[in-house]
Amino acid sequence: MKILVLNCGSSSIKYQLIDMNSGVVLAKGIVEKIGLKGSFLKNERYDGDKVKLDGEILDHQRGIEFILGLMISKERGVIKELTEIDAVGHRVVHGGETFQGSCYLDDLTIKGIEDCSDLAPLHNPANLKGIYAMKMLLPEVPQVGVFDTSFHQSMPDYSFMYALPYSLYKKYGIRRYGFHGTSHSYVSKRACEILKVDYNSKKIITCHLGNGASITAIKDGKSVDTSMGLTPVEGLIMGTRSGDIDAGVLTLIMEKEEIDYSSLNTLLNKHSGILGISGISSDMREVESAAAEGDERAALSLKMYDYRVRKYIGAYAAAMGGVDILIFTGGIGENSADNRENICRDFEYMGLEFDKKLNDGVRGKELVISKKESKVTVMIVPTNEEFVIASDTCEIVNNRIKSN
Repeated sequence: MKILVLNCGSSSIKYQLIDMNSGVVLAKGIVEKIGLKGSFLKNERYDGDKVKLDGEILDHQRGIEFILGLMISKERGVIKELTEIDAVGHRVVHGGETFQGSCYLDDLTIKGIEDCSDLAPLHNPANLKGIYAMKMLLPEVPQVGVFDTSFHQSMPDYSFMYALPYSLYKKYGIRRYGFHGTSHSYVSKRACEILKVDYNSKKIITCHLGNGASITAIKDGKSVDTSMGLTPVEGLIMGTRSGDIDAGVLTLIMEKEEIDYSSLNTLLNKHSGILGISGISSDMREVESAAAEGDERAALSLKMYDYRVRKYIGAYAAAMGGVDILIFTGGIGENSADNRENICRDFEYMGLEFDKKLNDGVRGKELVISKKESKVTVMIVPTNEEFVIASDTCEIVNNRIKSN
C-alpha cells in the first residue's frame, strides 16, 4: 500500500509518499510560500535525486496538484499513475474531545474537524485545506485524519482541567489538550522496542525539543500529563513562543503597550521564547554560537530553556512516582549534545547516571546515553511522525476494506 502523507500549514505543505510494504519513503518534500510571491516546491526522491521547482502556487489545491504532477512525471516521478496512491493521511492539529484517535475522513468527521477550528484557528483551517483539495482532486482515494491531540485524551480530568469556572469548560471546551501526540507516542513505543521492555508497564518522560517543544509523562502506555495546553503556547520555552507565563502579565502588557488581543497573540507566538530573550534568533545553533562568543543574553536564554525542561522532568517524575525512561527527540533533542547534558545534570538523586562520552557529538541517532548502572535509561530516539500517520492510515483503510 502506498500512502501519501500531507501536513498542511497556512502557507506550506509538507509531504511524503511512503510504500508501506517496503517501508521506503519514495518521495518527500515541501511546498512553501503558497499564495505569496516566490512560491516553490522542493522534492527529494528515494534514490537521492533532489529538485527545486519555482511556480505560481496560489492556493493549497494548486500546491497539491504540483506535488501529484511531480509524482507521476517521467523525469522525476516515483509512480506511473495516481491510481497507485492507495490512501492519504493528514496531520490534523486539534481534535478537541471529539476525536480520541485517528479516523476515516467522511463528511461527518470533516464537519467535526471544522467544529474544532475555534480551538486551533491557526492550524485546523490549514489542515482542512489539504483535505478539501484531495477530496476534489482524488475523490475515490480514502483519507484519514491523524490528530496531534488524540494521544493525550487519556489524561485524567485533574490533569487537563484549568482552575477556571467549570462552566467555561462545558461551554467552550477550555481545557488542556496537548500536542505533538504522534511524536510522543512513536518515540516512547520505539524506545521500548529498542530496550525490549513492556511499554505498558513503564514510566516514561518524552522530551520533544524543537522550535516547538513539549514534554509528556507516559505511565503504563498512556499519556497522563503534557506541557502544552489549550494551545501550543503553554509549557516549555520555545523558539518564538513564551511557554508558561503569569496571566496577569498579559493584561499588564495589553494595558501598558496599548495593544489588542491580536497583537498580544503575535507577541506570545512570534516574538517571545529564545528569540525574545536572546534578541538574536529562534535557531538554537545561532544562539549557542553567540553564547560561546560571550553574548550574555544568548547564554541566559539557553539557561532558561534548559531549566524549564528540567523543571518539567522533575514534576513529571513526581507525578508518576518515578521514571524508568527519559527520551530526547525533535530537532534540538536529537541533535544538541549540550542541551541534553545540561538538562540531565544533577538528576543523580533520581538514580540517573548520564554518560557524557556516549552523548558527545551524537546527532539524529537511536542511542542510550546513560550509564549501564543508571536506574533511569536516557535515550535519543529520532521522531518519525510521518510514519505514524502512514501506519494509522494503512490500518484504518485496511480495516474498512475488511469490514465492507
